[in-house]
Amino acid sequence: MDISGIQLRAVRAAVFTAVVVTLSAASHVLLSRVPLPLTTVAAIAAAVFAVAFALAGRERGFGRIAALLIPLELAADTVFTTGQHVCYGSAGGPVAGPLRAVGLDVLCGGGSVGTPLSRVTGGAPDHAGVLIARADPAAAWLLLGAHLAVGLLAA
Repeated sequence: MDISGIQLRAVRAAVFTAVVVTLSAASHVLLSRVPLPLTTVAAIAAAVFAVAFALAGRERGFGRIAALLIPLELAADTVFTTGQHVCYGSAGGPVAGPLRAVGLDVLCGGGSVGTPLSRVTGGAPDHAGVLIARADPAAAWLLLGAHLAVGLLAA
């Protein structure tokens, strides 16, 4: 059986994307206690699918997978965090004012992902900016270590 067929590559990439983006978004919401903008999650899903589809044609070893997976995971985390900052602002609510006139409502207006999950951990969209602004500096190093460990385990 040819594992590089277009349909099989698309199915493998779609399953990989569904699993990776769901786990990444859920863990990001649980750890940050802030929901993610839907458009940010959709953009990450499209990027992950494109990379997975492009690389699904042949088998790769641990080193190559880890060398690609860890930076991509860190980039996805950065995009998620940036989406939270842009859409929820430092005041804790949706960004209002002149940024809306520029089209930010298109970026943040699609809804949010993980709102019930963020409420389980004690966070809520009404104080999302406060949670983002008061992050402990040691948490960033722990998060980096967690990303590296998960990336190596996934590879």
